[in-house]
Amino acid sequence: MPEAAALSRSRLARLIADGAVRVDGAVVTDGKAAVEEGAEVTVAVGPPEETHLSAQAIALDVVYEDADLIVVNKPAGMVVHPAPGSPDGTLVNALMHHCGDSLSGIGGERRPGIVHRIDKDTSGLLVAAKSDRAHHGLADQFAAHCVERHYAAICHGVPEVGDPRLRGVRGVSVEPGGIVKVQSLLGRHRTDRQRQAVSFDQGRHAVTRAQVVEDLGAAALLDCWLETGRTHQIRVHLAHAGHGLIGDPVYGGRRRLPAAHPGAAEAEAFPRQALHAATLGFDHPVTAEALRFEAPLPEDLRALIAALRG
Repeated sequence: MPEAAALSRSRLARLIADGAVRVDGAVVTDGKAAVEEGAEVTVAVGPPEETHLSAQAIALDVVYEDADLIVVNKPAGMVVHPAPGSPDGTLVNALMHHCGDSLSGIGGERRPGIVHRIDKDTSGLLVAAKSDRAHHGLADQFAAHCVERHYAAICHGVPEVGDPRLRGVRGVSVEPGGIVKVQSLLGRHRTDRQRQAVSFDQGRHAVTRAQVVEDLGAAALLDCWLETGRTHQIRVHLAHAGHGLIGDPVYGGRRRLPAAHPGAAEAEAFPRQALHAATLGFDHPVTAEALRFEAPLPEDLRALIAALRG
């Protein structure tokens, strides 16, 4: 198939099974059927089918959009994709309405192509594909770990690179420039399947780097960036290093700021993990143009930082 057609193996298999492929004019539905040299193969790719997903008029903060992709600044509290417990009101539902007929189809369906996700209560930048060719190109870049992703995070304590305790944590190392590197395997928690856990014998390879942007006393504003993109990766790795995120109900533990510390009450009451996808950079999957986007800190994180500064 021409590369520009952007048809995956699974999509081609469905087209064969559906009778959309002819060899020398005869329909072939057996994907294992032999073909001879010189045979003419015709693939009829119809218009994208309507999906069961509903389009909903939900306001979006669109950072960039063209015929192939869209970048949005997702608010905290919005789920990315419909799932049990969140059947609608998601980013995908909003994209279905916003993009409308400009969705040329993902895998034969008229829907946006989601190539990465951020947690419901994490705010910030996310890119979605509007065409199959963009979907494949973006997915390849994420799989190759060549997408630039930086997150702003507010954690308990200050990760000092000279701290003997921090250096003694398995999987934690220090790099030049005051960068803390956390490297481990990540997988499902053995007893709580909704959580992820650090492991060194099973799971998926994960690498997170973090650097202190501002020392806030008993807390710190961090710049975190991903070499890999696993579920809850930053939250799990920072908690493993002893610096769980403020407001994180799953991995933050029971750590509290000293009552006399400025902003202690605000930190205690913060309703979500203090994490924001601030920077997203990648090569345009169709034009190859280098794209880089930044999203400023949302109001709730700015207010928390101001309170911690006193």
